[in-house]
Amino acid sequence: MRTEPLVFVALFTLATSCGKKEVAKANLTNNSSGNPITAPVDYLGAVAKGKKFAEKQIDLAQLKQSIQFFQANEDRFPKSLDEMISKHYLGEIPKAPYGMQIIYDPATGEVKIVNKQ
Repeated sequence: MRTEPLVFVALFTLATSCGKKEVAKANLTNNSSGNPITAPVDYLGAVAKGKKFAEKQIDLAQLKQSIQFFQANEDRFPKSLDEMISKHYLGEIPKAPYGMQIIYDPATGEVKIVNKQ
């Protein structure tokens, strides 16, 4: 399976999604100490945080799109994310970033990635 179209769709969905407040909030957070000696460490921390955020958003967009496709074809939401795999709507459930988990509500079809409790 080619991933280029999937990445394009995920990025397009992300760019046009309603989560603009979360993106704006993430961009306004500045964890820099302002110390030139710790600048490389601050930079690497910011890059890691940005990577984690981007992966979360792309995985979430892919899951939401797959759930919408399932719902359009089956006229109902999947009972679980595993059902989407067994019916070939999804190749595998993406792994949540470290310290997070994927939560799916079969009644509403809502999926989100949250911090582990």
